[in-house]
Parts: sequence; structure tokens; C-alpha cells
Amino acid sequence: MSWNTFGRVLRFTTWGESHGPALGAVVDGCPPGLMLSESDIQPYLDARRPGQSKFTTQRQEPDAVRILSGIFEGRTTGTPISLMIENVDQRSKDYSEVAKAYRPGHADYAYDAKYGFRDYRGGGRSSARETAARVAAGGVARKAIPEVSIVAYVSEIGGDAIDRSNIDLSEIDRNPFFCPDPAAATRWESLVDDARKAGSSLGAVVECIATGVPAGWGAPIYAKLDADLAAAMMGINAVKGVEIGDGFEAAKLTGETNADPMRPGEDGPQFTANHAGGIAGGISTGQPVVVRVAFKPTSSILTPVETIDRDGNAAEIRTKGRHDPCVGIRGVPVVEAMMALVLADHKLLHRAQCG
Repeated sequence: MSWNTFGRVLRFTTWGESHGPALGAVVDGCPPGLMLSESDIQPYLDARRPGQSKFTTQRQEPDAVRILSGIFEGRTTGTPISLMIENVDQRSKDYSEVAKAYRPGHADYAYDAKYGFRDYRGGGRSSARETAARVAAGGVARKAIPEVSIVAYVSEIGGDAIDRSNIDLSEIDRNPFFCPDPAAATRWESLVDDARKAGSSLGAVVECIATGVPAGWGAPIYAKLDADLAAAMMGINAVKGVEIGDGFEAAKLTGETNADPMRPGEDGPQFTANHAGGIAGGISTGQPVVVRVAFKPTSSILTPVETIDRDGNAAEIRTKGRHDPCVGIRGVPVVEAMMALVLADHKLLHRAQCG
């Protein structure tokens, strides 16, 4: 069966395909009385919107969101909030070759194996276009967690990482890479452009930090905050790895160096480190929640790759059309949205049990 819904108290269901007439989300469980309008959601969709630079797909989609239900007099009613984004710039003819053979690295074969047929136009539900619906839903979720601030940025492209001593968050909106290190952003211009011109693609790492998360969110033992964050991020198209806090680097540390020492503070403990990424035992500690997400290189590339056709015969395929040379770049607002959706859900879960 398919599973298109995520969350426990605050739940969202996405619908639609890359080349269908529209896509969207239904957000259920949102608290009533929150001020919400399309203008609250649109800036996040604008950040994800394609065609804004030569470093992303040139598909031209306005990604204008419409709220169809769940709002009255500018406030949430507590009923399902339906969000719709129309597709206006599909070119299904670009996928004539994809209809005959599978793109290696993409979900073409897996979908065909599961369902017996597939929507080859842009990949249907497996297309990164689906993430626009998540971003819209995330805009709703942010309204439920006004105490939390969420920021994400690209920390690495094609193995070239930012200099952490040179991070300036004000730089994120000043370059097309959502990069907080201006020197890295300059390097990435030629790195991504070279891949694009060569008909290839690059992977990326997106780092996301949520501040203002109070201690106590998370529901052990099978709804741990970090487990739900990992599931949310792994569910994003093209994501192949997730780290919380130090992640895999923690395996290289000793117990004393991995510890997050605490000292007495006026409003609770003062931490002197945050190796755990703001989560211990599946529960938030009050520290910033830190997640890193690894995006693989875009599977739709112009470089010919060996494959098979639907009859199992050897073939070769190159994907025509408009594709991101580095899909992780536009993954930044998607990661932020999934962080918001998980945190809002856990806020409501915590309130339900603990008041």
C-alpha cells in the first residue's frame, strides 16, 4: 500500500504528481484560532521555487498556494486545511525516453516493480516536485510553534564544505546556494556550473538548526523526537542520510569528549557543548536542535548511463528536459518545513500528555 500521511497529532497528507494539473497538502490537527493566510505560506514556497538561477532547474512554476479550507475570517478553524499549488509549466514530451527505460538512481524501476506501471512524466510522485506540498504544509506548522526559530543552509556541495569559522547567517539569502559562507558560495558557482554544462549533477549536505525548542518535547520510546526527525528527513526525495548533532562523528569521540557538560543556570542548566544536537533519550533538552541531511546527486542527467528497458533488455539512457544540477540546493526550504512539521507535532503531543 501507499503511505502519504505523516504525523500523529498534527498530520499532513500530500497529493499530486509532477506533471498533473496540481499538487498540494491537507493539514489536519492544526490548533484553532491561529492567524493564517496564503501570504504567510508563500515566502517559503518562493524560496523553493524553481527557475530562479542557472544553478537550478529552469522549469518556470510560480508555485502560488491557495488555501481551500480550514480558514474562516483569517483564522484556523481546527478543521482540515487544504492547500493547492497548480502546475503550469509541464513538458511531458521530455520524458518519452524515460517511458521506455529506467533512469538508474531514480525510482523508475522501484515504482514499476511495486505497482506494475508508473507515471513516467517527471517521475510522478517520486519527483522532487512533490516537496512543494511539504513546504506549504510546513508554513502552516510554523504558526503552531511561534517560539521556535528555524534556519537551514547548504553546508557542502560535491564534497566541498563551508568553513565553519566563516559562517554568517545573513549571507544565506545573498547567494543562490543558501550558503552562509560567502567564500564557499563563490567556489560553488563554478563547481555546480561545470557539472551542469557536463550534463552531470552533484550531491549536497543541508544543515538545519531550530532554536527556542523547550526541554521536554519528544515521546519515548517509539516516538522519539530524533527518530521522527530522521524519518521526516529520510522521506524527502533524494535524501540518503541524516545526522542528529555530531552524528557519525560521535563514533570517533570518547565518553568525556562526547558529553554535553551542564553547569547551574538561572533558568535551568547551562550547557557548554551540544554534541547531542539538542536531544537526549529522544527528548529535547532546550539546546538548539541540529540536523544534517545528505542529498544524493540528481538522477536525471544528460550523461548517458547504462540501464535496461521494461522488457529487461540492455539499454542506455540520457534524461532530456530541465533538471537541478544539485537538487540539495532547493532542499533547504524542504528541510526547514519538515523540521517545523515534526516540532509542531511534538509540541501538541507533549501538551496532550503533560499539559
